[in-house]
Amino acid sequence: MQQKTKIGIVGCGNISGTYLKVARTFDILEVAACADVIPELAQAKAAEYGVPKACSPDELLADPDIEIVVNLTPPAAHADIAIRALEAGKSIYNEKPLAVAREDARRMLQLAADRHLRVGCAPDTFMGAGLQTCRKLIDDGAIGRPIAATAFMLGRGPEPWHPNPEFFYQRGGGPMFDMGPYYLTALVTLLGPVKRVTCATQMSFPERVIGSGPRKGNKIAVEIPTHIVGVLEFAAGAVGTLITSFDVWAHQLPRIEIYGTDGTLSAPDPNTFGGPVKLWRPEKKEWEEMPLLPLRAENSRSLGVADMAYALRSGRPHRASGALAYHVLDLMHTIHDAAREGLHISMASVCERPAPMPLDLPPGQLDE
Repeated sequence: MQQKTKIGIVGCGNISGTYLKVARTFDILEVAACADVIPELAQAKAAEYGVPKACSPDELLADPDIEIVVNLTPPAAHADIAIRALEAGKSIYNEKPLAVAREDARRMLQLAADRHLRVGCAPDTFMGAGLQTCRKLIDDGAIGRPIAATAFMLGRGPEPWHPNPEFFYQRGGGPMFDMGPYYLTALVTLLGPVKRVTCATQMSFPERVIGSGPRKGNKIAVEIPTHIVGVLEFAAGAVGTLITSFDVWAHQLPRIEIYGTDGTLSAPDPNTFGGPVKLWRPEKKEWEEMPLLPLRAENSRSLGVADMAYALRSGRPHRASGALAYHVLDLMHTIHDAAREGLHISMASVCERPAPMPLDLPPGQLDE
């Protein structure tokens, strides 16, 4: 059995519950502490999930027993917590995005390289049964050579249900930075890195109205584009169309489709770990729902953390890597840059496709 890796959770908001619950299902992970700037939140999560220590972020970062800090703070705080964790000699796993600014993310990756530490980042949904089934079908040639892809994340925005939605409409927010990481990570892990992009954007409504909570009816200013249409040229040759929007009332578009020389693959919602996965081939002339690989299909946030913990022990690359997350962050910024400048822009970053997930291991293990 692998030696346990002690992890600490910083940021005890809603998503932390899923991380804490799922972490307990991996043999290698031990949650040693949870922290929040609001002490009551850390105490409540510690009590609910049996975490032995509730503390402040500073105390958690100073704990010599913690090897990996899982950073679930709001995006604006991702870089600060991550850099402080790396300076304290700990590997870091951030919620998405890796950082708001590219320069902060680059500093993070350089610091980790200098200190022989790891940087990981959500989303890890591409490691689940749904997208791994898609990956295997593509790699096995089920649709021939991939030639194109489409990805659509369309909705009306979070203000009808979120009581404090301002940050969704400020720098580092918007549909691209909020949900784009799921779609771009899925596309990159299925088709490889992107080499060039162009884009058009618009800010359809200058104000939004809060629809719930004590501030219901209040207006908020919109500072960023809310409808983004990008064209992605992948290094391997495929061309992709990506639309993310907070301006659409309803639609009937798919989440992600991959078009090949010999067929079409319909991928599941990249914000989930499961299916359905559908395949269309000319010899059958109809959609077939494909059986999922025997991997996690339920909500499994912490899967990327566990994979990084195993990688720390064995020395292999981890899948939800800092390089992958930086390429996605760079993509999101470059898409906006291309729209603002009216140009095709070549990508400055690149990454490797992560290895496929192992299929022959018992539940709770990711390495022999």
